[in-house]
Amino acid sequence: MRLGYGTNGFANHRLADALEVIAGLGYQGVALTLDHCHLDPYADGLGRRVAEVADRLRALDLAVVVETGARYLLDPRRKHAPTLLDDDRDTRVDFLRRAVAIGADLGAEAVSFWSGIRPAHVDPAVAWDRLVEGCERVAETAREAGVTLGFEPEPGMLVETIAGWRRLHQALGAPDGFGITLDIGHCRCNEPDPVPACVAGVAGHLVNVQIDDMRLGVHEHLEFGEGEIDFPPVLRALDDAGYRGLVAVELPRHSHAAPAVAARSIDFLRAAEKASHGTEASPS
Repeated sequence: MRLGYGTNGFANHRLADALEVIAGLGYQGVALTLDHCHLDPYADGLGRRVAEVADRLRALDLAVVVETGARYLLDPRRKHAPTLLDDDRDTRVDFLRRAVAIGADLGAEAVSFWSGIRPAHVDPAVAWDRLVEGCERVAETAREAGVTLGFEPEPGMLVETIAGWRRLHQALGAPDGFGITLDIGHCRCNEPDPVPACVAGVAGHLVNVQIDDMRLGVHEHLEFGEGEIDFPPVLRALDDAGYRGLVAVELPRHSHAAPAVAARSIDFLRAAEKASHGTEASPS
């Protein structure tokens, strides 16, 4: 299993320092959230900065996926806005296209994004049409760049479940290169099936995995062992699915103690991986 760590959990570190810590702990990759503090796609000198990050990733032997869930990058007053559902959604499309270009230059294994929350004044049918149209535009850019997209069902958003992803995938014509980003915690939070069954159900479309602990019905990313997920069966399901991409720890609210949390996380997951093969007791 190739473990990674999300840079949104290192928001108080310079990106270069975060990469050093993550690699030093033994992670094999990073889920890089483009943000004002980490490879801002709107700041000057983007080409030079992307090249520097690409060089650093190679030097540290870190694989990368690009994440696009920065909270206030596009609007300093509205969290995660604008989304693909908003009236000013062209701003989000432009950002996602920039993310695709950056992903191509970094050699990213996937670029991940989500739908957003439907604004109260937008009719559900209009919101859906906007989502499909926006995804089509981003997917066209990704096809031209040779970049794989991973669409993430996110609790509370227009597409919040695997079933919602399936509907979107079909609406787009089931295109190649439009896969699913699966957050393991979200599976526990709001999917009707057990977490290993969720993994198995999307095995053929899985391009990116985020991992964290969570409780049923509560969208709160928890450290491992603080929620309700039994991880060895989940990791075994990922192995059985033939998934070989990054499995990146997603703890965006733990930046205050990032090095310690990242160290605990990799120890937990390595123990869970051993347990998944029946070589060690399950971690607790």
